[in-house]
Amino acid sequence: MKKVVLAYSGGLDTACCVKWLSERGFEVVCFMADLGQPHNFSPAKKRAKIAGASRIYIRDLKQEFIRYFILPSLKANAIYEDKYTLATALGRPLIAKYLVDLAHKEKAQYIAHGCTGKGNDQVRIEVSSMILDPKLKIIAPLRIWEFKTREEEIKYLAKHKITIDVTKKKLYSIDENIWGVSIECGVLEDPWIESPDDAYRFTASLVGAKSKPIYLTIGFKAGIPVEINGKAYCAMDLIKKLNVIGGAFGIGRTDLVENRLIGIKSREIYEAPAAHLLIAAHKEIESLVLDRNTAHKKQKAALDYADIVYYGLWYTPQKNKLDNFINATQKKITGIVRLKLFKGGFACVGRKSPYSLYKKELATYGKGDKFDHSKAESFIKNWAKPYLK
Repeated sequence: MKKVVLAYSGGLDTACCVKWLSERGFEVVCFMADLGQPHNFSPAKKRAKIAGASRIYIRDLKQEFIRYFILPSLKANAIYEDKYTLATALGRPLIAKYLVDLAHKEKAQYIAHGCTGKGNDQVRIEVSSMILDPKLKIIAPLRIWEFKTREEEIKYLAKHKITIDVTKKKLYSIDENIWGVSIECGVLEDPWIESPDDAYRFTASLVGAKSKPIYLTIGFKAGIPVEINGKAYCAMDLIKKLNVIGGAFGIGRTDLVENRLIGIKSREIYEAPAAHLLIAAHKEIESLVLDRNTAHKKQKAALDYADIVYYGLWYTPQKNKLDNFINATQKKITGIVRLKLFKGGFACVGRKSPYSLYKKELATYGKGDKFDHSKAESFIKNWAKPYLK
């Protein structure tokens, strides 16, 4: 019998994939990645068994995800199109790595996924898998099966007595991990319609968000966040805590009509309080420490890094080269940032670092000014020379 390892989330699409592949003579081995989503895996396992899966692997990948995917992205300040902090995109190359590993372990000839034919995740998983093992064959049921809508998928599962927590009135497609939540489909497909509160998973609305401001400090060491309000945390606990704190203020909600890799525009909403707080704070330490040329090159690198993650090019030489540059900039990114959180937003209100290049005696316009103003005229003339006729 042909054997396939399926990237299985337990949601509507992948539940259908298990049954659909089984009906076509495949032995289906399911792989579930725990990336920090608040997931009760038992119903998903039961659903896979009913649908015909021969085995279900569940791997706790949270630590690996944070260390090798989230933290490098944070050091890069990677945000796609100014709004998307890449939570889902960062998880896909890690899932692909384990799909390939399990295919080797199970001696499977195929891997499969439940990504749509018009989405980005199919590219991220397949390109990563091809790089890691080009001999494995890839099946993408959603690109070839008979179902045209999510309503048809719901009927298909109901026909086979497979229960799923999706209704015709609430057709959201949700992907969640510790770094954030991606939400699409349903009423969100109309970019004119305001995203309803029932689409969001854990952040407060502007109406329900905390209204009394608070101050929060975040400490960094060599580009990595290590403390909140003076208390040390491991990266996982720190991210979880900031998600709770920021989420209560409605921070981290974004609504984006984005340019998908596949060539179309789509509307998605995101929740990522910790990601937005940490990236903003990280940038503030960099503003103190990095010299002008490095800082400007780092800003360009952030755009390139976000594109690489979004485009599914994690296991490529250009990504490795960017990591080398970014890591070299992070050696002195140590310090503390003070943020003020308020209803629906936040602002940086203070930053300090033992490696700060900021010199008050050079920047001040008041008493103690040590800047030599007499040198400015010569500097300006020399600066302008290349552009003069």
